[in-house]
Amino acid sequence: MAYWFVFCRGDVLLERRTDGTHTIPSGEQPPIGVTSDTHILNVSPMDDGTPVKAFAIDEVGDDPRYEMCGLRQSSYKLPLPLYLKAGKAQELLYWDRNTRFCGVCGAPMEMDTDISKRCPNCGKTVWPQLATAIIVLINRGDDLLLVHARNFKTDFYGCIAGFVETGESLEETVRREVMEETQLTIKNLRYFKSQPWPYPCGLMVGFFAEYESGELKLQDEELSRGGWFNKHSLPTIPEKLSLARMLIDDWLERNM
Repeated sequence: MAYWFVFCRGDVLLERRTDGTHTIPSGEQPPIGVTSDTHILNVSPMDDGTPVKAFAIDEVGDDPRYEMCGLRQSSYKLPLPLYLKAGKAQELLYWDRNTRFCGVCGAPMEMDTDISKRCPNCGKTVWPQLATAIIVLINRGDDLLLVHARNFKTDFYGCIAGFVETGESLEETVRREVMEETQLTIKNLRYFKSQPWPYPCGLMVGFFAEYESGELKLQDEELSRGGWFNKHSLPTIPEKLSLARMLIDDWLERNM
């Protein structure tokens, strides 16, 4: 018996249970038909040892047992371990789709291990790569610095964030991103926790920091608005799934 993570255009296949909850289809065979061209990936097993398989399809038939759901929305329907495994499965499928040919000689790549490919022509080996990003919650006394990025699809305010550049430490990235986006300097930088972010293949690393100096000036290219908000009158903040919300909730719990 295995869990089958089936994706179609970024959505994951969920199985409806009779009690109204959802799960990932499981069984000895795939829950829907596959062809000889379907590339089924082996994903690391669940904590209880249950095997995990993943594959992508172009079309999904109409079967009342199943429904398609966006990966992020599936976090509200699936148990956390299954949602996290769905994220990993999607990241591997994204990697598989984007590494079909060797970047050195152009020959078709072949699977070497469950998480690596090797070129049979020149021997080039590739593994899935992560885009590492930092996110930091900055406080100035009882006030929190919250911003609305231009790429946010809704009206919530989040934290300063950005990608790690080649040759940087995580701490250097935090200080650089804060300076670039706000013109502020910070102190007492403290690690909080990290979070896989499979949209499409990221790792978010969270920090707390305190304001040290500078006058707030937002980077117009990336931030549409933002400012200092008192802990008793915060704007709309991100959903609980995100590391930004975890940072805010943790800080409030310790400072209310």
